Amino acid sequence: MRPKRNPFNNPAVEAVFNNYPADIRAQLLDLRQLVFDAAAATTGVGEIEETLRWGEPSYLTTQSKSGSIVRMHWKPADGDSYRLYFHCQTNLVATFRELYPTELRYDGNRSIAISRREPIPVDALRHCVMLALTYRSSRKARNRANQ
Repeated sequence: MRPKRNPFNNPAVEAVFNNYPADIRAQLLDLRQLVFDAAAATTGVGEIEETLRWGEPSYLTTQSKSGSIVRMHWKPADGDSYRLYFHCQTNLVATFRELYPTELRYDGNRSIAISRREPIPVDALRHCVMLALTYRSSRKARNRANQ
């Protein structure tokens, strides 16, 4: 039995999910719920906006402005992997590499690649998502502390 999932409020996002192959869709829906659960469990994040950016499901902290965008997607060219994307002009993926050097696979400075043949590394990904959803507020706090 799968855990309860947040309903779609954006039909365009739901349509993108419905177009993924069944196994990828199931894993991306689990990853989507992980994003919502991480946001709910993280102080200061608030409600998440789910939308499309570049045709990909995207999650923003529009209400609190506490974080950086998180996107997810699979393309046929990606083969056996789907990806969780982060803004490439942040140090998020570099931070993830330091925290999880062997637990996660990375593509450059913008994404984590997840194999469709393996279980989602829930704990590591939840932590990475929490860091992304608080990126701006954490950065502001660090800047204040350094002044």
